[in-house]
Amino acid sequence: MKIVIDTDPGIDDAMAIFYAHAAPDIELLGLSTVFGNVYVEQATRNALYLVDMLGEDIPVAHGCDRPMDDRPFKSSVHVHGIEGFGDFTDIPERSTTLKESGPEFLVRMAREHKGELVICAIAPLTNIARAIQLDADFSKNVAKIVIMGGAVDCPGNVSDFAEANIFHDPRAAQIVLAAEGNIVLVGLDVTLKTLCQAADFDRMEREAPVTGGFLKRIGEFYLNFYRDVAGKEGCGLHDSTALIACTHPHLFSKEAIAVEVVSLGHEAGNTNRSTKSDSRQITVCLDVDAQQVNRMFLDQICSNR
Repeated sequence: MKIVIDTDPGIDDAMAIFYAHAAPDIELLGLSTVFGNVYVEQATRNALYLVDMLGEDIPVAHGCDRPMDDRPFKSSVHVHGIEGFGDFTDIPERSTTLKESGPEFLVRMAREHKGELVICAIAPLTNIARAIQLDADFSKNVAKIVIMGGAVDCPGNVSDFAEANIFHDPRAAQIVLAAEGNIVLVGLDVTLKTLCQAADFDRMEREAPVTGGFLKRIGEFYLNFYRDVAGKEGCGLHDSTALIACTHPHLFSKEAIAVEVVSLGHEAGNTNRSTKSDSRQITVCLDVDAQQVNRMFLDQICSNR
């Protein structure tokens, strides 16, 4: 499957990018970066660092740096660390980015691989919304857009209502969810059921010393956040779960739902089931074979020696 990942690395983004590289059924065609877990300059630097660690010539396009409505934005330092990789802060500059912007790159790739390309969006949806504005056929050119975002039938993680990726740019989210084409939402309804435990990171380090060792190092910060703040023994396998939903949709229970995004007020970022008769339906993942998803993730990461 040809995939471009729209990303804001981010500890769980690093896990997903390493998974995509290792998975035999994924052809990773590129990364587009956006603000979210970190500021976009950090996201681009981090993406280039991960690509360099993999030893691959994977193109990276520098994307949007703020929400579409210019609302204030702060990076998730308490979740991902000051530079995005936990306590690992000495991140060198590597390689160079493409000259075209993130949205421009997405539009070009969708045209070049019309009907084949899957966009896996694991960050705020600003780049995707801008791509839709650049090319009215964008969402129809791609095979599907799979989004890690939202909390349809469960509480949010940045408020009682909102999941972080949707919360950071609800206007962009509404544009994307209303777009034509095949839109799949993989939100907290499933990604908080796929937890990665401390023992899993130990196995990654043991069996894949370079990439797995790096994930073990940065994952300790992530595990501590989930333990101390969320009260969970294990971190959400958010972004990797969305990638697995791209290639293995049969592992998920899904429903066609019209989803409306709240843009303002204390419920900003809420992804509600819409009661409007003319609302467009998308595919929403509501349950998951968590054991199988975790097994697939670990097996592929540990194969990346």
